[in-house]
Amino acid sequence: MFETIRLTTDARGVARLTLARAEKHNAMSAQMIAELTEVAGQIAVDSAIRVVVLDAEGKSFCAGGDLRWMQAQMEADRDTRFREARKLAEMLFALNTLPQPLIGAVQGNAFGGGMGLISVCDVAIAAEGAKFGFTETRLGLIPATISPYCLARMGEAMARRVFMSARLFDGAEAMLLGLLSQVVAHDALEQAVEAEVVPYLSCAPTAVAASKRLARRLGPVIDDAVIDDTIRALAEQWETEEARAGVAAFFAREKAPWITA
Repeated sequence: MFETIRLTTDARGVARLTLARAEKHNAMSAQMIAELTEVAGQIAVDSAIRVVVLDAEGKSFCAGGDLRWMQAQMEADRDTRFREARKLAEMLFALNTLPQPLIGAVQGNAFGGGMGLISVCDVAIAAEGAKFGFTETRLGLIPATISPYCLARMGEAMARRVFMSARLFDGAEAMLLGLLSQVVAHDALEQAVEAEVVPYLSCAPTAVAASKRLARRLGPVIDDAVIDDTIRALAEQWETEEARAGVAAFFAREKAPWITA
């Protein structure tokens, strides 16, 4: 039984994987990371599931990593930091390598790690009014473990427009960057997602899975070496004085020392 997510499957084999920490804007805690990894493993071996829709409860799709969890990593020893960074990386990898198509239904804002969740989807559709951003650098952190998936989605040139500045952007720019396929009215989101789901129900499941593997194999390499590099980068950034100052300022509701604007 999961506490931070929900999984339901209809008679057609369409699964709904729902982020269910609405009161925390679906920020990814250690528990949510573990539960997402576990459920991805279950989905991957369930031949009755043909398509997966990733959605969320509440006003936000995903506010990123839970800052209490991040704060704990800064206070932990080096081995623990590496272990926790690996859990996050393995969760994203598990979702990215699902054999079934993964369709994102983004009903609200997505920041930081939420951008990683969008990027591991094969298709992501957002409701109008949602805001997006790689907000890590505002806190003295870096978008490390999400970076292979975001770069694969956007390409380096597009990524460099938004990857380091922490500025927020709207759905129209997210489409231009390649993160979203559509932006629709709130009341049209379910219809747009259903339009993406239905064609797969006429396709051979093993052929769909093989095609998805082929696309991943021919796209940017995301292997153990790449993942290890991102884990190291994140764990080391957690050790910096900037990270400590940025997260401390957030909890104190003060400006970080580098903010001059």
